[in-house]
Amino acid sequence: MKLAYLLNQYPMPSQTFIRREISALEAQGIAVARFTIRRTDGSIVDPADRAEVNRTRAVLDVGVNGLAMGLLRCAVRRPVRFARAFGLAVRLGRRSARGLPLHFAYLAEACVLLGWFRSDRITHVHSHFGTNAPMVALLVSQLGGPSYSFTIHGPEEFDHPEGLHLREKVAHAAFVVAISEFCRSQVYRWAAPEHWPKVEIVHCGLDATFLTGHLTPTPTRRHLVSVGRLCEQKGQLLLVEAALRLAEEIDFELVLVGDGPLREAIETRLTEGGRPGVVRLAGTLDNEAVRQQMLNARATVLPSFAEGLPVVLMESLALGRPVISTFVAGIPELVSDGACGWLVPAGSVDALVVAMREALLAPTSQLDDLGREGAARVRSRHDAATEARRLSELFCSYSDSGI
Repeated sequence: MKLAYLLNQYPMPSQTFIRREISALEAQGIAVARFTIRRTDGSIVDPADRAEVNRTRAVLDVGVNGLAMGLLRCAVRRPVRFARAFGLAVRLGRRSARGLPLHFAYLAEACVLLGWFRSDRITHVHSHFGTNAPMVALLVSQLGGPSYSFTIHGPEEFDHPEGLHLREKVAHAAFVVAISEFCRSQVYRWAAPEHWPKVEIVHCGLDATFLTGHLTPTPTRRHLVSVGRLCEQKGQLLLVEAALRLAEEIDFELVLVGDGPLREAIETRLTEGGRPGVVRLAGTLDNEAVRQQMLNARATVLPSFAEGLPVVLMESLALGRPVISTFVAGIPELVSDGACGWLVPAGSVDALVVAMREALLAPTSQLDDLGREGAARVRSRHDAATEARRLSELFCSYSDSGI
């Protein structure tokens, strides 16, 4: 079996879990070819991600002429299958907020990939996220290419399930992976009941760099960290409000790791707050620097409004650092309030202040206990090698014998 991973953009700083998954599959002897629709915008700071750039082939690198040639080649060599794929693209495009032109682009990308997959003898295609990439994989299969599957994370897929044609993608897929029980329940909402049995749970995982070694004691310094893209759904603006309020009674530092569209709004609010030094924006860091920020903190804070199951929470717990997060999506499946951290209602500044205060004032022995419980949970539920074995069983069960 030779497997293709097809992503919309890969590699990306927020997708280290995909890189770990691929690496774990390769460690089991499965050959994995990397494909992306487009190159990642911006710089790749982590060395492991930079190495992935050189292993990944991008469809849009062929340019407009290459896409047109792919369409013509498929239309001439596979007229019946091309007509079927073209009809599906038209039907779905008319019912999509993204419109027909983009679905014609998906078809052209599928035609290019079909040739690449045939040359590489790909027997199955897997994507992450239920957005563009599985639509292209669906069209490849309609053209006579290999079977496909995809992993659904949320929340994006569940914000616009009809516009993304989630029902059709599930129906045509060999199988579908959900990253949590909550995620699977949301797939059930939009998939036809006869396709529910093909929805399997495979967790995102961490590798040995997080799962082995001794846990270090919690630092006494009053320091918290938040890691994530600076965007509405992660709740950092609310976190800044909580930090400014708490700074009136406690001296501490909060470090925000990451970048994104809300950076300017966060900087403006911090300037208005008049408390320089309370919140520090660290920007995008490589994996080792993020790890060190977590180890330097008493807890990792992620007050998200919408989520899947954040890998950053797994990483923090694996390092023995408790977390402060919200009762959202799959988070309560990993984090229990009072057992390995704090869970607060999403959107509540008051509750967030209370949890942050407790984390900053708690004895380090209490935080060590929370961290040990969190590390044990992650080791038992989110080992990348274990989850990859489950995924490889699915690939072997559903993979085509060839194209």
